[in-house]
Amino acid sequence: MSKPQQILQLEPPSELHFKGPFTDVTTSNLTLYNPSEWRVCFKIKTTTPKRYCVRPNSGIIEPKQHMTVSVMLQPFDYDPHEKLKHKFMVQTMIAPEGDCNLETVWKYANSENLMDSKLRCVFDLPSEEISQNNLDSNIGHVEDNSPLIKLSSDPLPKPSPKATNTDQLLKKVQDEHKMLKDELVQLQQENSKLKEEGLRQRLAHNTVGSSPVPRKVDFYQADNIKSASNIVPSTGSLELQQQPSVMLMALIIGACLLGFFMGKFIL
Repeated sequence: MSKPQQILQLEPPSELHFKGPFTDVTTSNLTLYNPSEWRVCFKIKTTTPKRYCVRPNSGIIEPKQHMTVSVMLQPFDYDPHEKLKHKFMVQTMIAPEGDCNLETVWKYANSENLMDSKLRCVFDLPSEEISQNNLDSNIGHVEDNSPLIKLSSDPLPKPSPKATNTDQLLKKVQDEHKMLKDELVQLQQENSKLKEEGLRQRLAHNTVGSSPVPRKVDFYQADNIKSASNIVPSTGSLELQQQPSVMLMALIIGACLLGFFMGKFIL
């Protein structure tokens, strides 16, 4: 069984246009008209609920009445490849008689009684020049299989200027840190080159100013001479060693003579 035809008339019928640049909230209006004799319930869904705020996103339209729905696109960084992925769907059904709770009505609604209309979003940039033929060809390659999600009526918060300033300050500090780090590495490299150059100059200066290195035999002979000087005493040291012996002999001889004369007189 085929779905019933949409009872509401939509204006625009198939596209919602949003004019850039998208640095602030951009609004596109959708008009719903009920030409029938019945009250009609409606609700609006989208594939990208985080990007849009819709007021009202659901309600009841009385017979022969209009309702204007404001679709507000939140600020974002424009991506040409993303513009064909944003879609909306207006879902409707005949409202029951008397007072009704919309949440309960939609919860227990029979899917065979639901009517829907789909709209795609078009982003218009002042500097953008795209032919309609190219746009249509791109639309033909887009699969219409994105899930539709019920929209929230609360607007999304705008980016905080304080948070933006903090991000910019953080990026500036990171750039300065990177620049200082690069300068430090460069200074370390220059310091290493200067040290190597100074060492090379000192080695060259010592090589030119110093005398030739003596041969191994000369070192050996010098060691032998040093050892011999430690063993053989000099003439001055021999005389100092002989002086105590001469004095001792003189004292002994003197003592003998004194004893001889004293013994002679006593006797």
